[in-house]
Amino acid sequence: MTLIKSISGIRGIIGGEVGEALTPIDIASFSLAFGEIIKKKGGKKVVVGRDARISGEMVRNIVIGNLLSIGIDVVDLGLSTTPTVELAVVGEQADGGIIITASHNPKQWNALKLLDAQGEFFSKEAGEELLEIAANGKFKFVDVDKIGTLTNDDTWIQKHIDQILALPYVNVEAIKSKNFKIVFDSINSVGGIAVPMLLKALGVKNIIGLFDEPTGRFAHNPEPLPENLSILCSEVKMNNCDLGISVDPDVDRVAFVDEKGNCFGEEYSLVSVADYFLQFKKGATVSNLSSSKALKDITEKHGGKYYASAVGEVNVVKLMKEKSAVIGGEGNGGVILPELHYGRDALVGIALFLSHVATANKTVSSLRSSYPQYYMSKDKVNLDKSVNLKMITNKISKQYAQYEQITIDGLKIILDEDWVHLRGSNTEPIIRIYAESSTEAAAQNITNKIKSDIIAILKEQ
Repeated sequence: MTLIKSISGIRGIIGGEVGEALTPIDIASFSLAFGEIIKKKGGKKVVVGRDARISGEMVRNIVIGNLLSIGIDVVDLGLSTTPTVELAVVGEQADGGIIITASHNPKQWNALKLLDAQGEFFSKEAGEELLEIAANGKFKFVDVDKIGTLTNDDTWIQKHIDQILALPYVNVEAIKSKNFKIVFDSINSVGGIAVPMLLKALGVKNIIGLFDEPTGRFAHNPEPLPENLSILCSEVKMNNCDLGISVDPDVDRVAFVDEKGNCFGEEYSLVSVADYFLQFKKGATVSNLSSSKALKDITEKHGGKYYASAVGEVNVVKLMKEKSAVIGGEGNGGVILPELHYGRDALVGIALFLSHVATANKTVSSLRSSYPQYYMSKDKVNLDKSVNLKMITNKISKQYAQYEQITIDGLKIILDEDWVHLRGSNTEPIIRIYAESSTEAAAQNITNKIKSDIIAILKEQ
């Protein structure tokens, strides 16, 4: 089954059968259901934006056409980043938003990320209501005189950048004075538009674009993990750059490469940015259960308290609000700065990271070496739709009953100074396995052991 309905929106593979993939019928159904929720709350205006993946224009046409057909006015941002759409919902005083992107998923995937009037992802309750309306399928369309209006607005990426530059923590003069030479990899999506705009606004003149044409034909696996960044690493060394930057297709995740061509580690994008930000604004931080404990160490160094949420941006944001956290995010390179907006934002992450490097007067590699040295291993096991995930976690839990366990999201086992977290993905039919230890080999051994345990359980079925 390749149609997934979760807190991350409606996501699926393009092509296939209705109800089993993200077909035009499914796209229309969920778009209409979203519009009905907006109207039910007295709303009438929705912002739409998309990443550059191949199916984006087709999906966009279906989404907008159906919203107009039920009397919703649409502001179409065209090619845009996820955080830009989030900001635009508020800036346009809209009643919601739809981002057409499958984020880090390969090119055959696409998705509808759904936003409320605050530019934040739908709650679990709103998502359940949407699924119920879509399943019911009873939609009422307006007559010709009440069809919604369509407005095209391509100015919001610049407005987004302007809001970032207005933050008192972004030190443009320091960045400019360093005369950084930077290569960026935007995976042939909207980062090819937004990242150079941001870098130029920050005073960076020596910019090299890698896969920077927003064609949607991804040059490599779009997830910004070390195994997918070998070309970027080589380009940094070949061109004697100060650093490399990688973003995912919708620019809500960022990973860095140091001047030696080594991956900074996506887990440390949030850690380093938080370390910089907490110098100016003390307070709590939040990340999810699958994120590095380095953020906890850094937060406590600055006198703050750290909290861990269930995986998923909506869960992180909810806990950040409850704990009045000043910064947070996810270990996948997603930085959330409430002062700007409650959403993962690679662009603000880049601006704060460059400010940090510039004012610390360190190379990127020396900055990385100043942080706690933890190593993360990430793996996964593909699942058949008939597999009972709870059964798997229950059996693993019993096998490791002697250790402390956290069960608010899958199963996290605290193995003395190390940990392992296994949970079903919100975006793919897989079970994810994350482990962290003080050495790379130890972390890998943990994921290998848990993976073999899961495979053994599956063979028993």
